[in-house]
Amino acid sequence: MGFLDNTTITIDAILTRKGREKLAREGNLDITKYAFADDEIDYNLYDVSHPNGSSFYGAVLENMPLLEAFIDETQVMRYKLFTADKDLPTLATLGTLSTPQIGDAGDSKEIAPTTNNYGTDELYTFTILNTDVATISGPNGEQGSFSKNGRSQVIKDVRSVNVNYKNLTNSATTISTTVVLVAGQTTGANGSVVIQNNSKGQFA
Repeated sequence: MGFLDNTTITIDAILTRKGREKLAREGNLDITKYAFADDEIDYNLYDVSHPNGSSFYGAVLENMPLLEAFIDETQVMRYKLFTADKDLPTLATLGTLSTPQIGDAGDSKEIAPTTNNYGTDELYTFTILNTDVATISGPNGEQGSFSKNGRSQVIKDVRSVNVNYKNLTNSATTISTTVVLVAGQTTGANGSVVIQNNSKGQFA
C-alpha cells in the first residue's frame, strides 16, 4: 500500500498472491492489522538551519516524491513506524548482520543477532526467502513454518538460527543467493543477511 502523492488523501493498494487467493476464495479480506513505514524518507534532509524559519525545516521532506505500492518483501516495509516513549534516547538496532554468509553444500552456519540499545533478552523472527538455496533451523532443531508453495520459511521465538546450505552442483537453477530477514520481536529492530550458496563455486 502506498500514498500516491502528498496533496490528496489517495491510497494505492495492491494485493499479494496470498491476498488475491483469499479474496477469490472468501470474497473479503477481513483486514485486522496493518503497519506504516517511511522507507522513502531521508531525515537528513530535515533542515533546522532553513533561513525562512521552523515552518520550513521539513519543506524538502514534504515535497519529496513518494513510492508507489509494490510487493518486493526485501525492499518494502523495511523501516516501520511505531509508537514509543517521546523521550526515548536511542532506537534499538540489530548488530552483526552486515557480512554476507557464503557456504558450501552441507554447511550449517549460525546467524545470532544482537540488539543494540536494548539488552540481551530479545527473541527474533527469521525469514529465509528462497529455500531452494538454503533452509534454516532453530537452535533446538525448530523448522518453523513454510509458505504455501514451500519457497520461504519462517522461524519465530528463537535467539538464533542455523543456515543449512543445499547442494546445487547438479541443479538447473541459476539462483544461488537469497536473503534471511531478521526482526526483533520486542523492539521491532530489523536487518537482513545475504546468503550465498557456493556449491557451484561462483563465490570466493
